[in-house]
Amino acid sequence: MSKTAFAKPGNFLYPVPAVMVSCQEEGGKPNIITIAWAGTVCSDPPMVSISVRKSRYSYDLIRNSGEFVINLTTADLVRAADYCGVRSGRDVDKFAECHLTAAPSTKVQAPSIEEAPVSIECKVRDRVSLGSHDMFLAEVLAVTVDEKLLDENGRFHMEEADLAAYSHGTYFRLGEAMGTFGYSVRKKPVKADSKKGKKKITDSEKADSKTDRKRRVKAAKTKRDAFPNPEKKKSGKRNTVRHSEKIKVKTVNSNKPDKKRPNRRKNLKSSEK
Repeated sequence: MSKTAFAKPGNFLYPVPAVMVSCQEEGGKPNIITIAWAGTVCSDPPMVSISVRKSRYSYDLIRNSGEFVINLTTADLVRAADYCGVRSGRDVDKFAECHLTAAPSTKVQAPSIEEAPVSIECKVRDRVSLGSHDMFLAEVLAVTVDEKLLDENGRFHMEEADLAAYSHGTYFRLGEAMGTFGYSVRKKPVKADSKKGKKKITDSEKADSKTDRKRRVKAAKTKRDAFPNPEKKKSGKRNTVRHSEKIKVKTVNSNKPDKKRPNRRKNLKSSEK
């Protein structure tokens, strides 16, 4: 791989989640701002961060209220997310323009987006001025999810949410799964036959074994062709004695006289007389 360096360094940490952050100042109207600079910063207590430009309309709403809600974006919500990222809440009502529902949250005054599969309610704990953006560090107080993503055992299936990601100016739908956390070091389970207690050979293992066997046979044949045995006759026939021939030898060398051959002793006695 051949790499080249950009003249000016920039943020190339992609892909990232393009989340829809809902916020509301006390007595004011709710608003939505789409943010790509968002992430997890701590597990215990659970904390997240969002970075907002000071010039944004939502900046003062979040700073004054000290609350916001991160709503995950799906493929169906990408158009709304893009709109909320390029239009200002000073000029339009984004909930109305995008036909979204401002649902009451459980722990904060800021509303959640009803159409989002996951809503993360946050309380601001700190604000760090970085330069072009201020980073709001917030603690997660509650998480609400779409009940359709829960199975009968209460397990949440995030892979069924059809989430979207943002990479260098383009929105993408998440693709197929490649592995789960820790799969690279996880031991493969041994399948055992319940009746005999022996290891059960899978179809793939059978195919691999068959392929290896063919490869070994082919290699042995190639070796024989390359290095022929000089002890073999040119005719290619093996220098062996057949079982029937052994029986004939035993018959000839036995003490019993051959009925088909004349008795030489008897003939000698007759001549002497």
